[in-house]
Amino acid sequence: MSLPRLNIYRHDVRSRALITLAGDIDPATAPQVRAVLAECLDDGVSTIDVDLTTLGSCDITGLRVFLEAAKRATTTHASLCLHHPSAQTERLLLRTGSSPLLFAAPRDRVPPPPPHDLRERSRATSPYGL
Repeated sequence: MSLPRLNIYRHDVRSRALITLAGDIDPATAPQVRAVLAECLDDGVSTIDVDLTTLGSCDITGLRVFLEAAKRATTTHASLCLHHPSAQTERLLLRTGSSPLLFAAPRDRVPPPPPHDLRERSRATSPYGL
């Protein structure tokens, strides 16, 4: 008996899905990944988070699957984002320039309010007294 080379777990909460991949993505297993991502979009999921923490390796076939799914997600006003890639997968994404398409953009923190004296100074110099 041979063990599966890739295990896929899906957990949905409302319109968001978490896909966890454990194993390797290669030409033999990429169709499984393609199918689960397509199923999410067909089910109306608007946010797909793919956890790569337990993914061993991902070749160019897997990358192609992620890019195709991200493109389809965009056309349906959904999003796909990869999380916690291995060093090998991260290098693949960086070398191909795919990182910006598959990783969430870092969120800027809300800047702290200016110090009290700057607000007072700006009111004093504002022609509107604001």
